[in-house]
Amino acid sequence: AATKLASAEKLMYFCTDQLGLEQDFEQKQMPDGKLLVDGFLLCIDVSRGMNRNFDDQLKFVSNLYNQLAKTKKPIVVVLTKCDEGVERYIRDAHTFALSKKNLQVVETSARSNVNIDLAFSTLVQLIDKSRGKTKIIPYFEALKQQSQQIAAAKDKYEWLVSRIVKNHNETWSNVNRKMQSSPEYQDYVYLEGTQKAKKLFLQHVHRLKQEHIERRRKMYLAMLPQAFEALIPDLDEIDHLSRVKVEKLLETKPDFLKWFIVLEETPWDATSHIDNVENERIPFDLMETQPAEQLYEAHLEKLRNERKRAEMRRAFKENLETSPFITPGKPWEEARSFIMNEDFYMWLEESIYMDIYSKHQKQIIEKAKEEFQELLLEYSELFYELELDAKPSKEKMGVIQDVLGEEQRFRALQKLQAERDALILKHIHFVYHPTKETCPSCPVCVDSKIEQLISSRFIRPSERNQKNLLSDSNIDRINLVILGKDGLARELANEIRALCTNDDKYVIEGKMYELSLRPIEGNVRLPVNSFQTPTFQPHGCLCLYNSKESLSYVVESIEKSRESTIGRRDNHLVHLPLTLILVNKRGDTSGETLHSLIQQGQQIASKLQCVFLDPASAGIGYGRNINEKQISQVLKGLLDSKRNLNLVSSTSSIKDLADVDLRIVMCLMCGDPFNADDILLPILQSQTYRPSQCGSSSSV
Repeated sequence: AATKLASAEKLMYFCTDQLGLEQDFEQKQMPDGKLLVDGFLLCIDVSRGMNRNFDDQLKFVSNLYNQLAKTKKPIVVVLTKCDEGVERYIRDAHTFALSKKNLQVVETSARSNVNIDLAFSTLVQLIDKSRGKTKIIPYFEALKQQSQQIAAAKDKYEWLVSRIVKNHNETWSNVNRKMQSSPEYQDYVYLEGTQKAKKLFLQHVHRLKQEHIERRRKMYLAMLPQAFEALIPDLDEIDHLSRVKVEKLLETKPDFLKWFIVLEETPWDATSHIDNVENERIPFDLMETQPAEQLYEAHLEKLRNERKRAEMRRAFKENLETSPFITPGKPWEEARSFIMNEDFYMWLEESIYMDIYSKHQKQIIEKAKEEFQELLLEYSELFYELELDAKPSKEKMGVIQDVLGEEQRFRALQKLQAERDALILKHIHFVYHPTKETCPSCPVCVDSKIEQLISSRFIRPSERNQKNLLSDSNIDRINLVILGKDGLARELANEIRALCTNDDKYVIEGKMYELSLRPIEGNVRLPVNSFQTPTFQPHGCLCLYNSKESLSYVVESIEKSRESTIGRRDNHLVHLPLTLILVNKRGDTSGETLHSLIQQGQQIASKLQCVFLDPASAGIGYGRNINEKQISQVLKGLLDSKRNLNLVSSTSSIKDLADVDLRIVMCLMCGDPFNADDILLPILQSQTYRPSQCGSSSSV
């Protein structure tokens, strides 16, 4: 039945926002007379209102309920503003509902949009009994469920935004249009509205922008120390300046604009410069920030520390030079306690001092050797009574050492007795075999310097045609072929190179020689495996084997190489010095014994007329550190062979010296600072000067 409501002249409208916005919605006059009503929502405000007594409100609601109850229509009590609800008011409202025929109560909050739909669906179920009974959820439980739903929708929406928006310059209108059809966008807008969706978008864009700015800032700060190093590397220039003056000094540097850019608008991170990714120069206003100031202070401290460390190095060197405890050959462990103090340890690592000490030792050892060589020359009469083979007996060496032992220059090498004895033997060898190779002053021997001076003045015709072979006649170079299959040659070459200096130099009897290695492991008849090339003239060959097969390869290769030079003028490969070496075999898989390999090697060595070395002779071990002494002996043998060949080739031309126009005998002390150029240059600059045809390296 219809119920007449006293609602004349009232407006009815749908309001989806706060009160006070009635004019924004469609307005419709409520009809006069009877109006069909199927149920009522009886609302009770449970918040703490201004100038309002809750008990009075409850009396008003009670009277209103009495009027509504007469209609016999379903009634649902709705508690509003529960987000600001007072606990006592909520409790009293529930008590009121229980007292009125156990009315159903729904706790709501329009602001938080909690249980609003539930209030209407509960009333609809009471009106239409065929509908399932609605479960009424308390406000705080419903609020929790709604918060979880919103949080899940927010996460999905933020994921959608992060997937679509990669650039901080994106606009809301463009992105909003792209997301319209996405369920993540639709669900979140339904729950929270478009404005909150836009707010999350703006937060994401702001975050992208800050990340972009931070990346640029890190790049600039990483470049700043390099700029300081390039523009202000001198401590004296900046140590006394303030930060402002340092900035002015930077602007005066020629390369300032290579490192910095001065922007019209500042700060740089609030301008369009952040998007100028092609320009990697540092914005100059960055210098005013704290991180830049810290980097400048670090640069200043670095320069000060470097200066202090340099001072410590100088002080340490002065200690070494002035300390009476530092003698040639004294180990670091013995010297450390005499020269180190706490200041040294504060500024530099011990390894640096050890390096300085090592270099200082090298200098004083060289100086002590030079002085000892002078001492030997002064006592030249000690060496006149030796046998012609220049091999002093043990007794004679004792006499020499007793006589020299009183001299400070002899005692200076007390900790280097082996080297001191070697210098004595080398001096004896020089006395009886005085050549530029055995000269103690090599490589500043006068003979060598004169040859270099003469050879530098002209190029002989024969040398022009054979320029690539010039190095072969130079006794300071050793060209060595290493022959062996299955990696033997390459591995031995690597071990020998490990014994050389960085520039492939090898020391033999105190003299430096340039060592050139040519490992060969294939068919020697092929050009790539040939013993001799236009730029490589071999002086000797090391032949390696560790099995019957590798020995056969050596024999075949030597025979092929000799056959290839038969009948040729340059058939020196036939007389090439050979050394056959048996190397230790890693895993005897063929069953060959060491004894049988040695016998076979000795037979082949006899056939080839070459030296044979086996593992028992001085312990050459392949696959472990090579015996440096044995290698030195092999190279020394090759060197002697090379010298003999040079002497033989030059003897035939000695008789031609009678044809020279002018003979000059020069008597100069090797190592003397007086320059031989001062004597020879006036002669060599003569227009009639020409090379001698006799072939001597020191005749013109």
